[in-house]
Amino acid sequence: MAETNLKLLTWAGILCCLIWNGFAQQGGSDCIKANAKSCGECIQAGPNCGWCKKTDFLQEGEPTSARCDDLAALKSKGCPAEDIENPRGDKLLLEDREVTNRKIGAAEKLKPEAITQIQPQKLLLKLRVGEPQNFSLKFKRAEDYPIDLYYLMDLSYSMKDDLENVKNLGTALMVEMEKITSDFRIGFGSFVEKTVMPYISTTPAKLRNPCTGDQNCTSPFSYKNVLSLTSEGNKFNELVGKQHISGNLDSPEGGFDAIMQVAVCGEQIGWRNVTRLLVFSTDAGFHFAGDGKLGGIVLPNDGKCHLENNMYTMSHYYDYPSIAHLVQKLSENNIQTIFAVTEEFQAVYKELKNLIPKSAVGTLSSNSSNVIQLIIDAYNSLSSEVILENSKLPKGVTISYKSFCKNGVNGTQEDGRKCSNISIGDEVIFEINVTANECPKKGQNETIKIKPLGFTEEVEINLQFICECQCQSEGEPNSPACHEGNGTFECGACRCNEGRIGRLCECSTDEVNSEDMDAYCRRENSTEICSNNGECICGQCVCKKRENTNEVYSGKYCECDNFNCDRSNGLICGGNGICKCRVCECFPNFTGSACDCSLDTSPCMASNGQICNGRGTCECGTCNCTDPKFQGPTCEMCQTCLGVCAEHKDCVQCRAFDKGEKKETCSQECMHFNMTRVESRDKLPQPGQPDPLSHCKEKDVDDCWFYFTYSVNSNGEANVHVVETPECPSGPDIIPIVAGVVAGIVLIGLALLLIWKLLMIIHDRREFAKFEKEKMNAKWDTGENPIYKSAVTTVVNPKYEGK
Repeated sequence: MAETNLKLLTWAGILCCLIWNGFAQQGGSDCIKANAKSCGECIQAGPNCGWCKKTDFLQEGEPTSARCDDLAALKSKGCPAEDIENPRGDKLLLEDREVTNRKIGAAEKLKPEAITQIQPQKLLLKLRVGEPQNFSLKFKRAEDYPIDLYYLMDLSYSMKDDLENVKNLGTALMVEMEKITSDFRIGFGSFVEKTVMPYISTTPAKLRNPCTGDQNCTSPFSYKNVLSLTSEGNKFNELVGKQHISGNLDSPEGGFDAIMQVAVCGEQIGWRNVTRLLVFSTDAGFHFAGDGKLGGIVLPNDGKCHLENNMYTMSHYYDYPSIAHLVQKLSENNIQTIFAVTEEFQAVYKELKNLIPKSAVGTLSSNSSNVIQLIIDAYNSLSSEVILENSKLPKGVTISYKSFCKNGVNGTQEDGRKCSNISIGDEVIFEINVTANECPKKGQNETIKIKPLGFTEEVEINLQFICECQCQSEGEPNSPACHEGNGTFECGACRCNEGRIGRLCECSTDEVNSEDMDAYCRRENSTEICSNNGECICGQCVCKKRENTNEVYSGKYCECDNFNCDRSNGLICGGNGICKCRVCECFPNFTGSACDCSLDTSPCMASNGQICNGRGTCECGTCNCTDPKFQGPTCEMCQTCLGVCAEHKDCVQCRAFDKGEKKETCSQECMHFNMTRVESRDKLPQPGQPDPLSHCKEKDVDDCWFYFTYSVNSNGEANVHVVETPECPSGPDIIPIVAGVVAGIVLIGLALLLIWKLLMIIHDRREFAKFEKEKMNAKWDTGENPIYKSAVTTVVNPKYEGK
């Protein structure tokens, strides 16, 4: 029973060992399958592959490729950890300015280029094949960010009533946009159609006035830049108010031609590197690529600016642009598009919006009365979404995104590129992974850029590929260990010279294979034998000789020469270096592609022993001041710095006018400069003299202004020129002030009396007129008055008999 248990335990142990070996072999299979002949090839096989550089690591009969294996497998085979080459990728932030925090109406007015909305701005990624490198990208939409808005309007006859409302758009939109930004500019352009049949009528009468009846319309045109971007809203109203409606024959309009010109004619339009909005207003559809054939136009749109006198002049020559072409140009120029269209064409432009990133569609009323609210709503919609895009990736490089948006919303894959429903001032984070799946053939560095759509800011990513091991730089060329110097001994193994093979480079390819010898005389991916500069003899290039014996071809494939290097002053390598394989090798103390830059720093040495006074770099024997405020041969002077004037103010005051804080100690503390008095400010030294100069204006203890200049000559001596008479402010003239106040009171009183008198006269005349009117309308009827009694009394004599 005990013997049976012992056998079971033995078989179990053997089975576990076999399973572990199987997993280990499977883990290192990718490294082994790579059949790497060098450390560089090994680390490119996978992120978990390592190379053992221990000299006696290989057993008899093992190939060099056995040095490449899984890290755990190498250790299990007895390779010490310090002898395993396993370089790892890394990242390094080169520019990492914090995003800008500012509020609308803030005191400071930053230039657009000084506002940061994306962080970091520049970084370096060291990539090893198969090993991703990740970094976090922070985006924050800055408040009070400048906006450029260009209003592009359809001026066909159907937009007549719309034009009347747009004429006052400038100032009204300025007022509304001030709630969003304090730096807003607006421009205006118009379009109709290509000026050829069948889009317009080409009869002379119709070319003068394309409208029917008694309508007065302007001649048809393709696109016109009426007003470049400006901050003057009144100017917008003035110029737009002078525009007239035109007309065409077909319903679709030539708006795509206009959009293309607005996008690519940045200088004429006046775009800045800020938020760029293009409002496209129309009540009709659009022509696109291919429609130009109806007018005999077959040349594709070239995507270039063709504005002359602010008019598009090539509409009859180039076809309409395609939608893809428009998307490319709008994206390249960071323009966000707002389609303001009528209800009838909403469906068409919504489909177009889905094809154009960072665009919006708004419903335009029949007379464009709601255009301002439409623009505000569309801008808020566009600014609430951030979408990242990257430039073209190098071959073998992949990138992935993960977004961490507002309210805990996360996205991956394509949704990882964007965040929605964010407000101005909200901060979002993107996690970005960059992976290299292969090394470039020549191992050169690459650069990719990532930016939010519609914004000018971007992140620059420099890619360095880890394609070689550190131990390869320590290799011994033509080492005796490689069969009489037929290879380089590096990383514990031989890297054979061209034409040699074998573990120790002991064999020649001639001995193994005698195929076409010309193949050994051609460079990789080339059909030229010896670069057309030599002959192939026995598998080796013999270079041609030139008539000038000083000009020589060289190199394994005769690809090098000593006469095609950069020149300076008519000399190869400027006469300060040697041309080797079309590259200048400069003599000591010279650098540059043509060795035309001196490394001698003595001309940049300041009197204090510092190069450029520590404020710049010495480039080619000349100081390049890093701070633009400083100037001079050694960056010693600052014309705009307050310190120069303030530092010497008291000393100049005590020596020139015998007053000030240093009056008592003037002779001890203020004798370090030479002083010269001049009569007036015009006599002071002016800029342009050899010595750097600072002009100063300061107040003395009596509240008077005095002027002086301060300069240092080439000998280090300080010179001060001071105006001998200070400028003191005169007191106010009391008599004119009192007389003016009294006269003003009297005039105001007289004016008030005259106004009162005028009002009373007007009032009296109105009352009199009212009285006269009532008098004329009055009717007196005695029969209608019951209490009326006649004023005549008749008395009859009773005794009168009529005789």
